[in-house]
Amino acid sequence: MSPSEHLPESGFSANDDLRPAGPGRGRITFWVITTILSLIIIIAGGSYLYVWNGLRATSPGDVVQVELKAGTSPFNFAEALEEQGIIRNAFLFKYYLRYKHEGPRFQAGVYELRPGMDKQSIIAKLNAGETVKQETIRFTIPEGFTVEQIADTLSKAGYVDKAAFLALADKDQVWPDTDASKNIPKGAKLRHRLEGYLFPDTYEMVKGSKPDAIIDRMLQELDRKLDGLPENWEDQLAANGVDFNGIMTVASLVEREVVVDEERPIVAGIIYNRLKEGMPLQIDATVQYLLDKQKDRLMESDLQVDSPYNTYKVKGLPPGPIASPSVKSIEAALFPKKTDYFYYVTKKDGSHEHLFAETLKQHNQNIAKSNETAKQ
Repeated sequence: MSPSEHLPESGFSANDDLRPAGPGRGRITFWVITTILSLIIIIAGGSYLYVWNGLRATSPGDVVQVELKAGTSPFNFAEALEEQGIIRNAFLFKYYLRYKHEGPRFQAGVYELRPGMDKQSIIAKLNAGETVKQETIRFTIPEGFTVEQIADTLSKAGYVDKAAFLALADKDQVWPDTDASKNIPKGAKLRHRLEGYLFPDTYEMVKGSKPDAIIDRMLQELDRKLDGLPENWEDQLAANGVDFNGIMTVASLVEREVVVDEERPIVAGIIYNRLKEGMPLQIDATVQYLLDKQKDRLMESDLQVDSPYNTYKVKGLPPGPIASPSVKSIEAALFPKKTDYFYYVTKKDGSHEHLFAETLKQHNQNIAKSNETAKQ
C-alpha cells in the first residue's frame, strides 16, 4: 500500500485558499467613498437649507417703525431688524451685507418696514434713505441775539422751558459733538457760558427736541460755518493777538455795533487799535448787555455799573461774547481793515452808517456833524 492510501480524508485540497470568506476590497472601498460623499452632500445640503431659510423673507405682518441711529453700524442694526421680525437671522444677514458690499450707504433715520419684505427691498430702502417724514419745528434766531433772547424766543414758541434752556447754556460741561465750544475759557466770569457760540440761523428740528439737542445743533452749526472760512483763518488768531474766544468776543461787539457790512472790518480794526494802545473800548453795546432792557440812550449812571463787561470802566475785551455774531462779523474780527482810526460815531440820519476819526478832536467834530444831521 502506498503512503497516500493511508492519509486521512479531508474536505480541503492542497490548493484551497484558507482566508475567510467576505466582500472584496473594491466593494469596501466603494461603500466608504459612497458614505463620505453622502455625508458631504447631507452637510452641504443642510448648510444651504440653513442659509436659504435664514435669508428668506419672514411671514407677512403689520408695518413697524425701526430707527437706524446715526453712528450705528449696519451689522448692529441687523439685530434690531431681527428683533422686530423684519429678517429671520441677523447673523446671516450681516454676512450677506458684507458679501454684497452693502451697509456703508445706509442712512440714519426712522424707517417703516414690513415683515415679509425680501432682503433686497430692505437694503434698497435703507440705501435710498426712505425714512418716515417726522413732524418738525422751525425757528429763526436773528444775528446779534443774546442767549437770553434765544431762550425767550424758543420759550414763547413753546419749544423749551426758558429756565431749563438757560441752565444748560450756563452749565460748565463739554459738548462732545462740537469743537468751537471747547475754546470757552474755564473760570472766566461769563454771564452766560455759551454766549456767542449758539449760531444765529433758521433751524428745522424734530418736534419734541429737548433743549440739549437744540443747543447741540446750534453749536454744530457754528462749527460748520467756521469750516467755510478761508483755510488760513486760524493763523489770524496770533496775528490779531487774541485767542479764539477773543475773536468771537470781537465779532460779537462788531455785530452789536455795526449794521452796514462794509463797515464791519473797519470797526474791528478800531477795536484792535484801541486794545494795542491800552485804551478802554468804551463800547455802548457792552453796557447794554448788562441791562435787563435795552435803552435808546445810555445814561451816565449806566456807564458806572461795576462789571467786567463794562468797557467804559475796564480796559481790554469783556470776558466773552455779548451776542451771537454772524459769519460776516466773525470774518471782520479775523480779517480787520488796517486803519489809523480810533473812534467812530453813528450817523443820526437813519443810514446806520458811521463817521470815523483818528483823534479825539476829529471824533468830537464827527459827533457835532452827526447831531446836525439829526436836526435836518
